[in-house]
Amino acid sequence: MIDKKHKKAFAKIVGEENVFDDKAHMLAYSYDATREHYEPDCVIFPRNEEDVSNILKYCNEHRIVITPRGAGSGFTGGALPANGGVVLAFEKHMNKILEIDMENMLAVVQPAVVNMDLQKKVESLGLFYPPDPASENYSTIGGNVSENAGGMRAAKYGITKDYVMALRAVLPNGDIIRAGKRTIKDVAGYNIAGILTASEGTLAVITEITLKLLPKPRFASSYMATFPDVVSAMNAVFKSLASGANPVAMEFLDSLSVQAIKEKLGVQLPEDAGAILIGDVDGNVKDEIAFQLSTLKNSFEDNGMQEFKVATDPKEREEIWFARRNVSQSITIYGSKKLNEDISVPRSKLPEALREIAAIGEKYGFKVPCFGHAGDGNIHVNVMVDGSDKEQLKKGHEAIEEIFKLVVDMGGTLSGEHGIGLSKAPFMDIAFNESEINLFRSIKKAFDPNNILNPNKMGL
Repeated sequence: MIDKKHKKAFAKIVGEENVFDDKAHMLAYSYDATREHYEPDCVIFPRNEEDVSNILKYCNEHRIVITPRGAGSGFTGGALPANGGVVLAFEKHMNKILEIDMENMLAVVQPAVVNMDLQKKVESLGLFYPPDPASENYSTIGGNVSENAGGMRAAKYGITKDYVMALRAVLPNGDIIRAGKRTIKDVAGYNIAGILTASEGTLAVITEITLKLLPKPRFASSYMATFPDVVSAMNAVFKSLASGANPVAMEFLDSLSVQAIKEKLGVQLPEDAGAILIGDVDGNVKDEIAFQLSTLKNSFEDNGMQEFKVATDPKEREEIWFARRNVSQSITIYGSKKLNEDISVPRSKLPEALREIAAIGEKYGFKVPCFGHAGDGNIHVNVMVDGSDKEQLKKGHEAIEEIFKLVVDMGGTLSGEHGIGLSKAPFMDIAFNESEINLFRSIKKAFDPNNILNPNKMGL
């Protein structure tokens, strides 16, 4: 518990109206998308960067733990106050788009700006911010940067780190730093903005973000292709990309996911579909759209495609994407709890990875529906268990550990976009050797010698 004298000190820094320790706030800020539960001792809403600096300086002097928080939409517990202390919440005040620079095509935002709000703002001006995590309607840019969020458009446009040009941040001792520049090129000094991206709030508190923007493509279209099995679909993915296709998105649903969509939501999908690929193409001339669709179709046909559908209007585009957007809620037909992981492998390993993941599911007797971002090799693996059965949960986590070992042996990684947080921290030694983990710990200690910022996340 935090002593009352500390809460009084916080109130002097940010005002009494921005410090809360009532039960309602403690509960509201004790959860994230993992649905795990850890209550903080108080919640502070900083008004500006100076407040953040003063709070961190005070907490560092008194060894009070701080957990920075955006929307709490993460899937690995990165924003959970697992050690109590202070939750530093930004949505009340630090939620503004500060600048859209049309000439240099960049945006400057505060950490609590919602991803979709930024997208809509820049698109109204003819510009484009590509990173589109599934949580885009409510997740914040600060959280996206802290987790290095991906999204469906990553196949063509990359992920959050590819758009972070510069950051302002506060170190645990209260010092304010600038990392990166507004310039396209910058090789002066270490890439501190790169280190802070995906650091999950363990090194510094981000207070301002400068993001690269692109011109908005003039035309777009959506497609859906069905295949007899997931191996044929995965072969079609990497072979089509090697043939010159450059889709914005290339998402997949395996047979279990397809069946769940049909049963749960009554969506009409081909009866014999063993796997589905769904995606978008875009460009500035209509001929580019036609070329991309033709390249995809030809390559898909060479790899066993059964059917190819192209949307001709916005309504059909929405219908095509409905299945992918609603698959996560549909797979609950297979179990009351899903152990949801987001492993990533080289694209050429997708067929083998999905074959082996299915075999692990059979070994343990679990349904393991898989879907996700085939265009960049990022698979959402869902081990479905009875959440009330402790033995099933134990075996489910054993199955997850086997899957992690499998993908790392293939040259893959534990997480493509969700991060490590608390959930995956026990598995870090699968992906990294002792020297590598010690290096991570050294970086953490250099930034945060008193270990007040989000301790124990990422296994550090």
